[in-house]
Amino acid sequence: MVPLSTLDLAPIIEGGDAALALERSRDLARHAERLGYQRFWLAEHHGMPGIASAATAVVIGHVAAGTSTIRVGAGGIMLPNHSPLVIAEQFGTLASLFPGRIDLGLGRAPGSDQLTARALRRSPLAAETFPADVVELMDYFRPPHSGQAVRAVPGAGLDVPIWILGSSLFGAELAAELGLPYAFASHFAPAALMPALELYRTRFKPSARLERPYVMLGVNVFAAETDEEGRRLFTSLQQAFVNLRRGHPGPLPPPDPGFPARLTPADAHLIREMLSCTVAGSPDTVRRGLEAFVARTGADELMLASQIYDHAARLRSYELAAGPLST
Repeated sequence: MVPLSTLDLAPIIEGGDAALALERSRDLARHAERLGYQRFWLAEHHGMPGIASAATAVVIGHVAAGTSTIRVGAGGIMLPNHSPLVIAEQFGTLASLFPGRIDLGLGRAPGSDQLTARALRRSPLAAETFPADVVELMDYFRPPHSGQAVRAVPGAGLDVPIWILGSSLFGAELAAELGLPYAFASHFAPAALMPALELYRTRFKPSARLERPYVMLGVNVFAAETDEEGRRLFTSLQQAFVNLRRGHPGPLPPPDPGFPARLTPADAHLIREMLSCTVAGSPDTVRRGLEAFVARTGADELMLASQIYDHAARLRSYELAAGPLST
């Protein structure tokens, strides 16, 4: 089995708050570290009642301070929300505090609705400069050179690993052109998965950072002692996803075994399409599902996302899913 990593949205559950979510994220990172997971990434989202990782660099510092070996990073920073210099300084600071352990995944989506994007002072045209902004950010991490008027301090010379995130062909093409590793959001946007992988691998240009294509793919995982229990845990994400698509995002709800039977045909179709890269069930079911996914995609690494309401069940899910790490 390929290396496994963890994507955490620092979920705020019904009846909980951000403080509890952030405490549990660090606990999950410690758990993942003990189990041998490769990395622990957090994602930038704004104005989302169920996600506590809006100040992503701050949360990364919180998690990294509570762990010792696992790589901690952003999956990702939505670069058009920020100046490249500020992100270089933030992640240069993190890399100075936690040498050799910080990753920086970059996306171009707003990570919010349009009103929140405007509140972030994000320009409507910000996404159009994403490729140039990535190149500028990469330059800030290189050693200072003669005539360089603006420097990132901390940041210069630290060469923080940069990934391109994507859910369409755009990110695949940019990652290939720049010779960077590519992380695809198949856990919630699988429609363009196979075309994006083909484009990235076909057009990849070796760089000083990466000699050959390297792909990490997101998968929703709900591992439990039985298939029935795994499917029950999955209903929390199903509810949250439908609420989000209806324009009513909220905290992560507890499992509801009867929820799938109450779905409208349209919502059931949406879940089948958007959450198709999901494995839920017993350890054997999860193992077979992950192996089949790797065989189909040729993924170099999997990033497991487990939006599970009960913290103990979430820890157990990552533990059961880690079985392939020892094989």
